[in-house]
Amino acid sequence: MTKRVCIIEGDDAAPEVVRPTVELLEAMELDLELLRPLTGEAAIQAGGDGFPDAAREDVDRADATLFGATSGKTRGAVQHLRSGKQTYANVRPIKWVPGAASPLARPEGIDYVIVRENLEDLYLGIEGDLSELNATIFAERVAGRGVDLGGAGRYALKIITEKGTRRAVRFACRLATQRKLEGRPGKVTAVAKYNLLRQTDGLFVETARDEVARHGEVEYEEFIVDNFAHLQVTRPQSLDVVVMPNLYGDILSDAGAGTIGGLGVAPSGCYGDDYAYFEPVHGTAPDIAGQGIINPTAAILSAVMMLDYFKMPDAARRLESAVASVYADGKALTPDQGGQATTGEFCTAVRRFM
Repeated sequence: MTKRVCIIEGDDAAPEVVRPTVELLEAMELDLELLRPLTGEAAIQAGGDGFPDAAREDVDRADATLFGATSGKTRGAVQHLRSGKQTYANVRPIKWVPGAASPLARPEGIDYVIVRENLEDLYLGIEGDLSELNATIFAERVAGRGVDLGGAGRYALKIITEKGTRRAVRFACRLATQRKLEGRPGKVTAVAKYNLLRQTDGLFVETARDEVARHGEVEYEEFIVDNFAHLQVTRPQSLDVVVMPNLYGDILSDAGAGTIGGLGVAPSGCYGDDYAYFEPVHGTAPDIAGQGIINPTAAILSAVMMLDYFKMPDAARRLESAVASVYADGKALTPDQGGQATTGEFCTAVRRFM
């Protein structure tokens, strides 16, 4: 059955990795229908919004979206893909490919996945002036803690719900079960600051314990977030599937990417119950836009995740293996990996190994 993919190139340097990734998909002659709505700067120049109604309609009629990154011009697309499509599980694989420029002395065997709850926590963006919290209940709660609600300052609300946590953990459990069939440990690690934030992060780990217990084949462990940050560097090979609230997942997946070669090699996918979109973890890289040197690995591996989502495992492994071959060969690596190749030269090498 033909799968429809909406292509949103994104802003700044992001199109420079999305376009060649799409060309690789086209060269594979897969049963894909590619939708290319006008978005971003081109849509704005045409006199409209960076994410016009026509683009929204293409997202809605597609089976998945392949997205670049946004610096603001395509922000509406991100909001629709996340909140509108309820893509609650942001999956960020941390897997070292031999030949990638890891700063660790022994990166061999790093192969785990961070599942970041994608819709809650501080990322709800509910913020304001402290004067809004001058109610008695808040004054009583901060009494004796050295905070003056009457002074100048701002606040932000951290919101964790049982429903939001449970569905993210359930996704992590299914992923761990799948990885166990592939020879991995089949372990879920819950991470939060539950020793201090006993209500919000406490609820997160309590819910994680309960949900994992319903999946008898899955092992379980939990770490305070700062302890986990240390573990990411000292014993990353011990990890399998890690689930955490939104903010920690965003920060620590970037840290994990740093151990395997940087953001240029880090893909991601955001999954809901009936929709998913895929994007590199890195941003729009405006400082190198137009230079043709941005690393396309993360975008290509995001497309690999999309092919797996479409249940096209042979095609996914073909593309993933070609990327691995480029790194093993070492002759067409981009500057962030210690090479001198352009984005186009890297992608030409990938195509040669396909």
